[in-house]
Amino acid sequence: MKKTLLTLAVAISLGACANRQQQAALSNVEPTRSENETTNPQQMKTFHDFTVTDIEGKEVSLSQFAGKKVLVVNVASKCGLTPQYADLQSLYDQYASSGFVIVGFPANNFGAQEPGTNEEILSFCTSSYEVSFPMMAKISVKGDDQHELYQWLTQKSQNGVLDAEVTWNFQKFMIDEQGHLVDFAGPRTEPFDDKIVNWIKG
Repeated sequence: MKKTLLTLAVAISLGACANRQQQAALSNVEPTRSENETTNPQQMKTFHDFTVTDIEGKEVSLSQFAGKKVLVVNVASKCGLTPQYADLQSLYDQYASSGFVIVGFPANNFGAQEPGTNEEILSFCTSSYEVSFPMMAKISVKGDDQHELYQWLTQKSQNGVLDAEVTWNFQKFMIDEQGHLVDFAGPRTEPFDDKIVNWIKG
């Protein structure tokens, strides 16, 4: 009788131990994630996520430039660097067929050198420099009223690449085919500088 009770006690003890081990093992199994659940942080915006207004007042989704390299330039009509318009147009003419585009953003942030209306700016750049690359409506590229696109261009916390405050007219930002910021060139960097041309051809 004692032998039978001892055997029964051992069996109960082993069963309880096995049950505890099974529960412990189950507690270490990570829950299955659904296909729609992601462990990655939210992706940062790209250039293509923005919508702007062109110089004629039409809404433009920058996603239309997907698959192209884009040079974004803040332009001005009464600046010592305004003659860069000529080389920007030549650069565009030379590489547009290779999937390259320039997008100009008039801005009056520096020395009040872009005081005109959008209509006046368009008339000036087309009559004086025969500009045919896309021109957008006048915006602010720095300060409290900085346009959201330029917030993205100039802040690493938004673009994930670099901080690049706009220092003067004709600063140039390089955007790749997927809408990611690649680099920038300062206002005095000429449009045909090796840094820009090599990037376009690369």
